[in-house]
Amino acid sequence: MPKMTFIEKDGTRRQVDAPTGLSVLEIAHKHGIDIEGACEGSLACSTCHVVVDPAWFTKLAQPTEDEEDMLDLAFGLTRTSRLGCQIVITAELDGLVVKLPAATRNAQG
Repeated sequence: MPKMTFIEKDGTRRQVDAPTGLSVLEIAHKHGIDIEGACEGSLACSTCHVVVDPAWFTKLAQPTEDEEDMLDLAFGLTRTSRLGCQIVITAELDGLVVKLPAATRNAQG
């Protein structure tokens, strides 16, 4: 089974099982990682914002225009920022590393 690593806000690294077909947001919730995901993956907020390790960023599918619009609302946006609900684990992403930002902004509703 693929694995991925979350770097939590305090710098703690947590390697977890990352079943193929699940999103980074779903995997985080499954393992008790502190990512909100207020809209439950419906692309209506930016609370599942993660910063993808630069070594992995180019291996991801390009973000959709809707994801880019939501990322514009994210706190602490970086060049490798993505929404965790939009990164779906594949065998090629075995070893993916993402960092949780220091804060999130919920601009929903």
